[in-house]
Amino acid sequence: MIWNSVGDFFAMGGYGLYVWGSFGVCAVAFLAEPLLIGRRHSEIVRTLRRQALAEKMELENK
Repeated sequence: MIWNSVGDFFAMGGYGLYVWGSFGVCAVAFLAEPLLIGRRHSEIVRTLRRQALAEKMELENK
């Protein structure tokens, strides 16, 4: 496809909103995924440490 101007490039033959919207959604997903995984990992580690401490304290009290 040949574009005569930057405006034509961004318009993408009338499909610009779909094309650039798709790129935007993918970019947000690619950026959010590692952040969400990191937060979930921290929550799991915190929960496991809390459970291990509770088991240790329970064994010491017997």
